[in-house]
Amino acid sequence: QVQLVESGGGLVQPGGSLRLSCAASGFTFITYTMRWYRQAPGKERELVASITSTGDRTNYADSVKGRFTISRDDAKNTVYLQMNTLKPEDTAVYYCNANKRAIFKEYVYWGQGTQVTVSS
Repeated sequence: QVQLVESGGGLVQPGGSLRLSCAASGFTFITYTMRWYRQAPGKERELVASITSTGDRTNYADSVKGRFTISRDDAKNTVYLQMNTLKPEDTAVYYCNANKRAIFKEYVYWGQGTQVTVSS
């Protein structure tokens, strides 16, 4: 059974930090690109950060570059999102995503999401 379980969300003041975790199980974690998405109320889901299966390349949305860092620990089957200098506009539900493309099929898994609220 495939599971992606996010944790680490919560309420934080502007300028603060949070670290999100996503624990994976039920699939071969090391072969998957991992991504964090977020969705704010009334907005479309947007890609925040991604890391390749080998961990050698990362990408970030312009809005979070220099503030967020994605990383993975393959020994723990976990991907992280370190979020610093948080802003109110970072408020959203954050979702973990696992993706692998094979020749004839794409494998995509989603977590249930964790709420991040940035407010004073």
